[in-house]
Amino acid sequence: MSAGLRGVVLDIEKLGQRGEGVARTDRGLVFVPYALPGDTVRAEVEGERGLLIEVVKPSADRVAPFCEHYGVCGGCAVQALAQAPYAAWKRDVLVQALAHAKIETDVAPLVDAHGEGRRRATFHARVRRDALARATVECGFMRARAHDIVDIDECPVLAPQMAGAPRAARAIAVALAHLNKPLDIVVTATDTGLDVDVRGCGALDPAASARLLAEAERLDLARVSNHGSIVIERRAPQLAMGKALLSPPPGVFLQATREGEETLARLAVEAVEGARRVADLFAGVGTFALRLAERSQVHAVESEKAALVALARAAGRASPALKPVSSETRDLFRRPMGAEELAPFDAVVFDPPRAGAEAQARELARSQVPIVAAVSCNPQTLARDARILLDGGYELEKATPVDQFRHSPHVETVAVFRRPKPKGRRKGRLLG
Repeated sequence: MSAGLRGVVLDIEKLGQRGEGVARTDRGLVFVPYALPGDTVRAEVEGERGLLIEVVKPSADRVAPFCEHYGVCGGCAVQALAQAPYAAWKRDVLVQALAHAKIETDVAPLVDAHGEGRRRATFHARVRRDALARATVECGFMRARAHDIVDIDECPVLAPQMAGAPRAARAIAVALAHLNKPLDIVVTATDTGLDVDVRGCGALDPAASARLLAEAERLDLARVSNHGSIVIERRAPQLAMGKALLSPPPGVFLQATREGEETLARLAVEAVEGARRVADLFAGVGTFALRLAERSQVHAVESEKAALVALARAAGRASPALKPVSSETRDLFRRPMGAEELAPFDAVVFDPPRAGAEAQARELARSQVPIVAAVSCNPQTLARDARILLDGGYELEKATPVDQFRHSPHVETVAVFRRPKPKGRRKGRLLG
């Protein structure tokens, strides 16, 4: 580290887990957003945080970013890194998380599941007033590491079906500007049009509802909801999931890209191939259950009743192409399925939120389920849960990182665990 005319000059060694360039100094590590391994940069440094001022000498792996908002909008952390080192970095995020838990296993190359782009996005809207109380509506994504909003008209990481999403979000924000409330506007592209769920506005008065109805008609939106409560449904939103056709509840969780959903489901289904009965835990609307049911009897467990109702309807409409699908509304964090309850199943698939599935993993570790496919959006909590399963006698056969949040630090994983055969070689061994 050397002092510059403004800030300090740093040599960037690697990318951190959040996609920030990491420099080693005599005062410790410094993390510089948008800096890349091999860069020499000038940055303002405060503690361990660095603010990039200038790339003095670019890395050989630096490429031109494709979005004019890159470096200002907080949506993308890594756009200027060439594809090969980018894929290696994302895979290494998983490798390092497992190593931290003292787990060694076969980690596959990163699978690119961006496909056409993201089919859902959350737009943030705020009303700003000047000294004369004149209102201006800001609508877009959050500024990098700040609470300000970057106004956007288009986003190149969105799927083509989301082309009208920024315009729709802004129109709804303007229609509700009189409420003077910060809004989160979730827009999802479905096969029948855009599905919009507005959050943060509270109960709507008749005038506000009328404005939303008018915008839904003008923009040809499939559905508009207020925090899960339908305001208008002009067409039922629909999504194909395997052989089933799903009508998702308002605001329900879906995988970010269609390609990501199909990739994660394919890996999970392949992992449990041959299983006659499968438990799908944290099942949501049936991302895995509806595809698993093409080959196996499935018991889907989920805390959100509306999601299970949608799953059951989709499964019913797809009959007889699917095998029986049963469902159970249950909070698996508070009441995980016990080892005795799991005994009838030949395999388990679980896909928890970012917090992971620690309680459920402990029950699986006590069980004798032959195969467990863990789907995760958080390598750290996956590593914790994997360690629990390994301590319970499972072997970690393989972990596959999946990239559906391209240019962000987020990485999905499908990890396959098996009860070892009596004379089988132990894999996914503990280190140390």
